[in-house]
This record gives sequence, structure tokens and C-alpha cells, in this order.
Amino acid sequence: MPNLTLADLTAEIEANVRCALSEDIGSGDITAQLIPADRQARATVITREDAVISGTAWVNEVFRQIDPSVTVEWLVQDGQHTHADKALFHLHGPARALLSGERSALNFLQCLSGVATRVSQYVELVKGTQVKLLDTRKTLPGLRLAQKYAVTCGGGHNHRIGLYDAFLIKENHIAACGGIKEAIAAAHRIAPGKPVEVEVESLDELQQALDASADIIMLDELSLEDMRTAVQLTNGRAKLEASGGINETTLRTVAETGVDYISIGTLTKDVKAIDLSMRLSL
Repeated sequence: MPNLTLADLTAEIEANVRCALSEDIGSGDITAQLIPADRQARATVITREDAVISGTAWVNEVFRQIDPSVTVEWLVQDGQHTHADKALFHLHGPARALLSGERSALNFLQCLSGVATRVSQYVELVKGTQVKLLDTRKTLPGLRLAQKYAVTCGGGHNHRIGLYDAFLIKENHIAACGGIKEAIAAAHRIAPGKPVEVEVESLDELQQALDASADIIMLDELSLEDMRTAVQLTNGRAKLEASGGINETTLRTVAETGVDYISIGTLTKDVKAIDLSMRLSL
């Protein structure tokens, strides 16, 4: 599946920000009203830790929706590595607007940069192998596309976006359809041209999936030995994806089996936000 780009996300970013501002500001920022409406200010946002940046478009949209007169001057860009205590961007505009938008803007940036940073660390672990790291659907509700975009900023790749753009036939689907062959045949019939992936739990099931012409075969918690055998048996007839229980300590070894993809839910579901801070000056 192709990776998401910012061009795909214009409407999504607007909707994400609208929801966040409604949640945070509601009927009005009563604390900001303490400040004279005509008072101008400057602000600088820094990172307190090393990070890979993602989310600049969401920050821009926060201040565009609050007050289009606010200017945002970026010193970094999405996908860029930066170090602790470095400035990320400057703001200039009405003090009320800067303070009202602070939390929502930083929430997007700290969350998405957290995803990008973790992905970058995992990508480094498999450097030199052919494997591509994939995200999953284990995302924060309402922020799936944002998080999947952040994955690409860290050097990872997008799996399917949802239940609509590709088939992923898992154990329960297989049981309900009557078998691997039957499930794959039905998928090709229902939506010709859509990628068809099937999950297998043994080399016997792998062979069934190959015989039924699956496009991608997910090797669910197979042993390293069975993964190596699967690569040999498949011999390029389908793409192979390893999944299940893979972490920092096992990632490299799995990549070296020769599989094409490794999907890891923790890239998006166990997010550690980057520590950011905004400093205001009049």
C-alpha cells in the first residue's frame, strides 16, 4: 500500500484541529481574556529531548483556525532529527491567540513526533536488511491518518489504512469462510484488484495461501526457523510479512530471515510523547 503524504491529509488535518480546539477551548479561553486583546507577543517552542519531528502541518492549522494573523516560522521540518534544547519554531501574533493555541499545537507535535522518533529507532535496528517496517490499525481513535503519516516521517511504511482498502484475512475469517482457499477466492471475487493478505500459523497454511494466490502472507508468530523455511518455499511468489510479539530485542533477527515486511503495533499504540515547551515574550 502507498504511504500517506500531506497532500492526502488536508481535510483530515482541518478536522483533527477543529475537534482539538473544540475540546480545549470550548466556548472560549477565559484565562486568555485576562490579556489585552491588542497585545502582541512572540513565542519559541523547544524540544527537551532528541526527536524526529512530525506534525508541523497540524501546528500551522491550529494557529490558522484560531487567528490567521499569527505567523509560524519553522526551524525544522517533518522527518528531521533534532537534539534536546533546540528551538523548533517561532510564533508571532496576538498574545491571546498564541496562548490559546499552545496546548493543542504542542499536543499534536509531541504525539506525532513521538511516533516518528520511535519508528526511526526501529528502522535503525534493521538497517542493512531488505525489510520494510509497517504500522498497523492499533492507533489512537481519531488520529489514525495522523499517526500513519508520522510513521512515514520516521522512515517506516504504511500498512492498510482501514478495513476498506485491502483484505487481511485472519484466523476467524478463515474459519467463517470454510478455509484459506475459499476465503482468498471470495476476496478476489468481491473486490478484484484489492490487495489480498492472509494470516497463517504454520508452513502447511503457508502452502495453502500460496496455492490460492495470496498477494501477501502474514507469518503469525512462526519460529525463526519456520520463517526462513517460508522464505525459501515462497521464493518470491508472494510478499511475506512477519508479525506477533516482535520487539527491539528480536527485530533484527526476524529481519535477517529474509521476510519482506515486519508489522509492529507498538509503533503507534504505545506512544511516548516528546517533551516540548513554549516560551512567551512580549
